[in-house]
Amino acid sequence: MQMSRFSAIRVVSPYASNTPPQRQPANGSAAVIAEISAGLLAPDAHTSPKFLYDGLGSKLFEAICELPEYYPTRTEAGIFAAHGADMARAIGTGTTMIDLGAGNCAKAASLFPLLQPAQYVPVDISRDFLTEAVGRLQQRFPHIEMTALGLDFSSGFELPDSVRHSRRLFFYPGSSIGNFSPEQATAFLRGLRANAGADGGLLIGVDLIKDSGVLDAAYDDALGVTAAFNLNMLRHLNHLIGADFDVGQWQHRAFFNAAESRIEMHLEARSALTVRWDDGERHFARGERIHTEDSYKYTRQSFVGLLERAGFATAQVWTDPANWFAVIHARVIPD
Repeated sequence: MQMSRFSAIRVVSPYASNTPPQRQPANGSAAVIAEISAGLLAPDAHTSPKFLYDGLGSKLFEAICELPEYYPTRTEAGIFAAHGADMARAIGTGTTMIDLGAGNCAKAASLFPLLQPAQYVPVDISRDFLTEAVGRLQQRFPHIEMTALGLDFSSGFELPDSVRHSRRLFFYPGSSIGNFSPEQATAFLRGLRANAGADGGLLIGVDLIKDSGVLDAAYDDALGVTAAFNLNMLRHLNHLIGADFDVGQWQHRAFFNAAESRIEMHLEARSALTVRWDDGERHFARGERIHTEDSYKYTRQSFVGLLERAGFATAQVWTDPANWFAVIHARVIPD
């Protein structure tokens, strides 16, 4: 049944269309349009991975998480199942649980019976997708106060007054911290430290270094779901900046860069082409790429050191038997 679901995603994909897309008016904010344009016009074209996540992108990522090649989700879930009680003892109940990149909120919800948060604050850039997920979740857990925030937290944010100040626990699962370079990750975590308060903490998922074959397969699956996820970004860019990307003229590329200890995802032009949008245009040669996402991998020791530099200490680390993935709880270092 699952296999037919994933196959259906490819069958109904619009990417095989022979008709070039018609340019639509730009729907993004001025800041978003400026950010995307700057990346596309850079010597090495790039975009932020946050633009992978429109409504369809979020659904495709849900499908990726069910693929046999994509080990992070099931490995992390196994760690939560095996060590959740230990985590709950370390963290305690009654926290203000702030779920970064919450998506469908399923990971946090699986921990509710153990952590029993006083308030749940899911944060995600895909506002409509998040609103639907929280509506369903509130019916299951009516006793937990829920405050959904549809915003981009990648470059820092301030929490509204509706979010409780006491015992804030930032929850950042799924190895999403790998989308930042180590320097960016340190700065991002320092921002969380500043928002956590004196009694706050962090529960985070971290992907560990492993065989490159396992990593490559996880980001370039046989069914092509990750390819569809990556290519869907072009449709999203068309919507945001009024561009005329023809998705059929591009292909997905993903590989492990051992020197940088990261997976890289790119979109590669199948032939020479020109992309136009409201405020600019760019010619791409055949084989030229747009760098869409990085996913950095760490050792256990290197990431604990990064946490300490960001202002978190007393880290407790739980891993799977193969040491493929780690879940880490750390507390704020007092000023």
